[in-house]
Amino acid sequence: MNRDLLRDLYAAGTAVLLVVAAALAGTAIERTDGTLRVGRPPLYANWVPHLGPGTPAALAVAVAVVAYGPSLAARLPWRALLLSAWGTAMAWTWSLALIDGWHRGIARRLTTRYEYLQVIDRFHDIPGTLRDFTRHILLHSPGHWPPHVAGHPPAASLTFVLLDRVGLGGGGWAGAWCITVGATACVAVLVTVRALAGEGLARRAAPFLALTPAAVWMGTSADGYFAAVAAWTVALSALAVTSRAGRRGRAAAFGSGLLLGLTCYLSYGLTLFALLVAAVLLLGRKRNAGRVLPFLLLGLVVVPTAFTLAGFHWWDAYHLLVERYYQGAGGIRPYGYWVWANLACTVFVVGLATVAGLRGAAGTLVRQRDRLRTRPGPAGGPSAEARLALLVSAAVLALLAADLSGMSKAETERIWLPFAMWLLPACAFLSGPRGWLAAQAVLALLLNHLLLTAW
Repeated sequence: MNRDLLRDLYAAGTAVLLVVAAALAGTAIERTDGTLRVGRPPLYANWVPHLGPGTPAALAVAVAVVAYGPSLAARLPWRALLLSAWGTAMAWTWSLALIDGWHRGIARRLTTRYEYLQVIDRFHDIPGTLRDFTRHILLHSPGHWPPHVAGHPPAASLTFVLLDRVGLGGGGWAGAWCITVGATACVAVLVTVRALAGEGLARRAAPFLALTPAAVWMGTSADGYFAAVAAWTVALSALAVTSRAGRRGRAAAFGSGLLLGLTCYLSYGLTLFALLVAAVLLLGRKRNAGRVLPFLLLGLVVVPTAFTLAGFHWWDAYHLLVERYYQGAGGIRPYGYWVWANLACTVFVVGLATVAGLRGAAGTLVRQRDRLRTRPGPAGGPSAEARLALLVSAAVLALLAADLSGMSKAETERIWLPFAMWLLPACAFLSGPRGWLAAQAVLALLLNHLLLTAW
């Protein structure tokens, strides 16, 4: 056994110990005072072993990707690889969701009393609803919004309102939207990795992005849709700073800014994606970054300006949300447990392969610390591996900031999906990909067959 593999196994073993500690401590706390408000600590789930119509398909997808994924990723033409990754991610997510059945796994997910589809009829006058949106955030306000509506800026709810307006109403269409759009997040990450760190590393990461355990929560959750919007924000910024065509780079930068603005109006916490965009600008060509930044900023103001003119004030709403958060479960759940147990939740989402890959990314940064002091460019600076490690590190930093904020206590296996997608490329640092892919697939299959997740 080589030294790197042994270190990877040590990292994975440490993650297992973290999960076990979170489960044991969480179970004890929940039995004692019930302050965690989760069914199966640290996960927001219940122990319900079951099979479903998606079981055969999920097994088939897992076996196919483990057996053929790495070799196909290495030799397919690039565009075919992107389409294959998207198709595989959709097949994997759909099959995992259907283990719970069509109604329980997809159609009813976004129709519960916590969810967005409960308020569709309250948006018959969209401008008027946006003007009054903040008046219904606090828990004791008249006609207060359901938790997920109050917990997000109105672009999240408006997405499903607009789907309903074009004839795609109901939980089935909403679930299909979240899965189909959410699956494109893996394509956006691949595009970014190729632009910043080269095609070789992107190809090595592709099977892990398509067969991620995160798919357990991406089907069906609006956070999977948010993850895709945030991912394309970063991808367009990467294309902007690496493009040799000025017009194309400016268009990509404007699109990145536009999506970053939308991202901030889908979820308050996703403002942290500014860290990833900043990392991309630093890793890109210096001359390009300076040229495209004004266009990115120009795109960034579009969505906030539109919502502000419509009467919704982001900052006021955020402060009201913080107040509501501590009126409910957020004020009960103990920070001292969740500040580290959230990381155990993340292990379930990204899998042990990603933990081992992050170990490899950290090792790369340590080995190349001298080159990191040099400005990126064709004549010097970080290697492709170091660029990927820096990109992943920016995602880790954003995730830790969300954790330390205290506004993410429990349910982070769903809430942090946008950040988790940017940890997965670390799997490109792994050797022996089939074994690690098998570990990812087994984890996801066990989670979906043994637990009934909810949010």
